[in-house]
Amino acid sequence: MANAKDKAHEMAVREKFLEGQKDSNKGLGNNVEVEQEGDEEEVVLQQKLGLMNGITVIVGCIIGSGIFVSPRGVLIHTGSVGMSLIIWFLCGVYSMIGAYCYAELGTAIVRSGADYAYIFEAFGPFLAFLRLWVECIIVRPCTTAIVALTFARYITEPLFPDCEQPTLAVTCLAAICICE
Repeated sequence: MANAKDKAHEMAVREKFLEGQKDSNKGLGNNVEVEQEGDEEEVVLQQKLGLMNGITVIVGCIIGSGIFVSPRGVLIHTGSVGMSLIIWFLCGVYSMIGAYCYAELGTAIVRSGADYAYIFEAFGPFLAFLRLWVECIIVRPCTTAIVALTFARYITEPLFPDCEQPTLAVTCLAAICICE
């Protein structure tokens, strides 16, 4: 009896949430559907990206976490703020050219899978698989490690203002970030 009562309460809360989301036109309200199979009701997010979603994904991929790692190095190696701003501008132009190339590929090859689909179309399944394998085995883990190490360095820097952060502390904090 208590189980049925809990289930009814959960359904009422879920319906109220979905009504509020649809009415407010905020959050996930436009992308929420309710599917019912027999007794079970399931909330499913629609699989679609709008213009703003697409722009934010692309900007996030282009800028990524490198913005937290590279400014100090660019400034040190160029020697002046003006030259570093010129370098950043040129890199922005270079990234825009890459973004235009991806936009052209996306309109020419209308398949899901991004890089995999483009390489599959141009060079065949073996090189597409190889690209995907390298992404999963090498690129993503290395990127995750760099982001975690950068975060750990920035977090431990205030604790050691006058000296180098201990490598063990930075490494352990980065490992904790990766595991969580």
